[in-house]
Amino acid sequence: MAAKGRIPQYFIDDLLSRVDIVDVINRRVSLKKTGKNYSARCPFHEEKTPSFSVNPDKQFYYCFGCGAGGNAVGFIMDYERQDFPSAVDNLAHIAGLEVPREELSPQQQVKQERRKTIYDLMEQVSAYYQKQLRSDPQSQRAIDYLKRRGLSGRIARDFNIGFAPPGWDNLLKTFGDTEEHKQQLIDAGMLIEKEDGKLYDRFRDRIMFPISDNRGRVIAFGGRVLGDDKPKYLNSPETDIFHKGKELYGLYQARQNNRHLEQLLVVEGYMDVVALAQHGIMTGIATLGTASNTEHLRTAFRYASELIFCFDGDAAGRKAAERALENALPVMEDGRRIRFLFLPEGDDPDSVVNRDGAAGFQKLLANAAPLERYFFESLHEQTDPDTLEGKARLSKLALPGLQLLPDGVFRQLMLDSLANRTGLSRQSIDQLLDDVPAPTPPEVTTPAAPEQRRSTQKLTAKLPGSHRDPLLFALAMLLFNPRGAATGPANINNSEDSAAATLLNNTIALLRKRPDSSTAMLLGHWYGQPEYEVMTEALKTIELLGTELNDEKAEAAFFDTLAHLETQKSTQVLRNHVDKLRSGNEVDKPASPNYPELSETDKQQLLAIQQLLKQKHRL
Repeated sequence: MAAKGRIPQYFIDDLLSRVDIVDVINRRVSLKKTGKNYSARCPFHEEKTPSFSVNPDKQFYYCFGCGAGGNAVGFIMDYERQDFPSAVDNLAHIAGLEVPREELSPQQQVKQERRKTIYDLMEQVSAYYQKQLRSDPQSQRAIDYLKRRGLSGRIARDFNIGFAPPGWDNLLKTFGDTEEHKQQLIDAGMLIEKEDGKLYDRFRDRIMFPISDNRGRVIAFGGRVLGDDKPKYLNSPETDIFHKGKELYGLYQARQNNRHLEQLLVVEGYMDVVALAQHGIMTGIATLGTASNTEHLRTAFRYASELIFCFDGDAAGRKAAERALENALPVMEDGRRIRFLFLPEGDDPDSVVNRDGAAGFQKLLANAAPLERYFFESLHEQTDPDTLEGKARLSKLALPGLQLLPDGVFRQLMLDSLANRTGLSRQSIDQLLDDVPAPTPPEVTTPAAPEQRRSTQKLTAKLPGSHRDPLLFALAMLLFNPRGAATGPANINNSEDSAAATLLNNTIALLRKRPDSSTAMLLGHWYGQPEYEVMTEALKTIELLGTELNDEKAEAAFFDTLAHLETQKSTQVLRNHVDKLRSGNEVDKPASPNYPELSETDKQQLLAIQQLLKQKHRL
């Protein structure tokens, strides 16, 4: 749309209240009524059993298979691959409305232009590097290297591969003509500022791999050295638009080339991703200089139901696989599949696919070990399962990992497998599992009225352990019934520095400004921002509770949980005080002779500390 200016929030809210998400989705995906909701096979990943649910009351959708979720605007953006203004235009046309535009405030203009400028700058820098690969006198070395690795000009173009020439100030001279532009290059991570104020290019004499976000915008770079500089691969630093702990190289290209992704191959480097694509395997993704973490896997599972990790068969590859396994267990929900492929020592996906072709690589993939097989075989290497001692050790080693699995059929089958391997009964395995320290926060309990506490406990008892985090639970209850929580406190004073804690406070602040917001409106507010992934986790909590949840229960559970969080914080403060005083043996001493002079607050705190210490002595 040619019109300039921001689409006003009041219009987006009005639009979401006028359109029915069931109608919007049913025009594109055939929905079936199941209870009070609608279901279908998810349009965002391949699946045989429907796990895609649409809630007509709260106007949101959620998929248990890939974790996709949101409101009607978000669905149009993901399904039609449209940007936000286009999706709003699309829905407005259906509703017979004309989209208004409003002028931005000076502060909004500055913020929007700053981010837009950085995105635009990164596109220009990417184009500059691509041009240097074609025209710079020093680029022949880079071209020869890419040819030796078996890459064609076409695949280099498809992945926008470029070249950063040797020299300390090529980028600085090209784009840093003003102080403002220099600062933009610093903000984008492309320039380094020394202590004396001098600037120089971060990337020099390197083959450049642009890193794109899920909308295809360049947000960072990875550079492969051509000379002897270290490190061999250098990545952009963290910036306002780049967070390497969440981004995956090649994911955008994989989505563009596969309407329905069935699997993604998690490899170790940029060259592996590009080499696989060169041979027609357009499903490779790579982390950006870090081991794959749970956030990476959750992101990947949004688009495919199966992940295959490809590792070298050497000691380093085995160690990386162990880390990947540990991070994979918490996300192994029913309907997801993870496999492990170990290549011959000295090989990587790049070398294998260039030597054996796509068919040879696919044969290896077909023999990749399922997670359950790798999990137990890796433990067998540390035990002797033919002896009683070995079986006991196998049980001890396996149970902490199995504790990480989300509740579901897969978890039960893994426990059955452990029982078969050790000869123990399932009842014995379950008893042993109960003795393993839970990796999740304590269940939600509060000092509220008994009937209210029991109601909240009944709700949380239906949730898997990974969704009993009080902060996430409170966010879910707020999202289900925003108006019931609009009168809540202005700020949740919780000591935990987590995404859920921050988002909970920000959403409460938003509701105090817009108390009539609906679930769909709140989802729209956070769409496209890092916090949105936490919102979709809250949507899952809502869907897991199903018919057990209604507005009244959600409101009661929300305030019940806030009371628990406040109690939890106060208790922790007192426990910290106990530990501090205990180290100096002050708490066991009689009350100070100046006790009558203490304030009532100090007296109450001292009494609470002494009571806590008595409990500590009894343990």
